[in-house]
Amino acid sequence: MRAFVAIALCAAACVPPGNSTPSDAGTTTSNVGPTPSARPTPNVMAIPFEDNFDRVVMKRDAAPSAPLLAMTADGTATNAFETGLIMPPPLITPDIADDGLAPNWRQAQTNVWHLENGRVCGSMAHNHGLWLNRVLGVNAQIEFDATSDSQLGDLKAELWGDGQSSATSISYTNATSYLTIMGGWKNKFHVLARINEHGDDRKEITIDPTSDDPREKPVVRGQSYHFKVVRNDGHTVRWSVDGLEYLTYDDPQPLTGFGHDHFGFNDWEVKVCFDNVKVTPLP
Repeated sequence: MRAFVAIALCAAACVPPGNSTPSDAGTTTSNVGPTPSARPTPNVMAIPFEDNFDRVVMKRDAAPSAPLLAMTADGTATNAFETGLIMPPPLITPDIADDGLAPNWRQAQTNVWHLENGRVCGSMAHNHGLWLNRVLGVNAQIEFDATSDSQLGDLKAELWGDGQSSATSISYTNATSYLTIMGGWKNKFHVLARINEHGDDRKEITIDPTSDDPREKPVVRGQSYHFKVVRNDGHTVRWSVDGLEYLTYDDPQPLTGFGHDHFGFNDWEVKVCFDNVKVTPLP
């Protein structure tokens, strides 16, 4: 059982809520998260991992529609499946069908994540993400490309989480990770949060379409953004987009060790796609 401590690094009177539901509008909550874990993590990745999702998925959900012919002992052509000369492929139900993501990726109690045109995409996930089955060390550099298929933006990733959790209620206040959200809250904020995306200690940039600062621009539908998240000192998470540093979270109680050692993608409702993942362990 994790022990929880309240963290209040800034005392904003009213921070707009996260992107989970309109019913949360106008509310703020304190960030409550676990104390740093002293339990070491086994099998920490030692070499970089890369995935460009450029592969063909073979769906085996039924036997071939056309008969497969085989030659019998007397020289007669016959249906090989019917004679038993060749066993038909097994039926695979949708929940265990090869989606091209396993074994490197794990869906968190959902099946909305899928490969599409050389990217991994999802929509209507309601904060049930896609986790990478690689164990992160305390320090790592995580890069990927992200694209939203909506003018509402909402590009979200989780860093140093437990690799399996998902939302247990409508409002996502109990993540196990840091969260980067670009164009969240219907393209109103860019956010770097810890555990609670609604927390009053989250770091944020207010989006202003008229601003000359590219970091204040909204997410553009169909545009690819290159994310980079780095932690190299054990406690400071730095988030950059297209080479520009957006937000930094210097955490006095950093999420490290067992239960805070995975990375993944997430989504509320809009369709989002991710590509060109590269995760590099750092000393």
